[in-house]
Amino acid sequence: MIGVDEHCWRHTRAGDKYVTVIIDLTGIRDGTGPARLLDMVEGRSKTVFKTWLAGRDDPWRTRVEVVAMDGFTGFKTAASEELPNAACVMDPFHVVRLAGEGLEKCRQRVQQATWATAADEGIPCTRPGEPCTPARRY
Repeated sequence: MIGVDEHCWRHTRAGDKYVTVIIDLTGIRDGTGPARLLDMVEGRSKTVFKTWLAGRDDPWRTRVEVVAMDGFTGFKTAASEELPNAACVMDPFHVVRLAGEGLEKCRQRVQQATWATAADEGIPCTRPGEPCTPARRY
């Protein structure tokens, strides 16, 4: 099981500030040890990851069962092309982040609908971020 993500080197002044990070997650999945850094490759693109995968020997590539990544389609496409038998999955961090973003959008829609309903009923509301309930009249 491997993981792939990009990292930004903010302290770099010139050139590409991004690297593609490839991690061996087998030890975590099996409970036998920590993750191991396999490589850091300059750049972040489908080509960078695909080239790195193509540079591994066939026995290594056939042993890879799972590739965990963020939602970047370039990484998924590279993994699908170079590791056709591996399952591409989204890593837990990005799943939770996307769920949090979805929940926040839902909360905002409900809040906007509540403010609109209260205003339609002639109930004055306070500033954004403060509760607006029918029991609160000014």
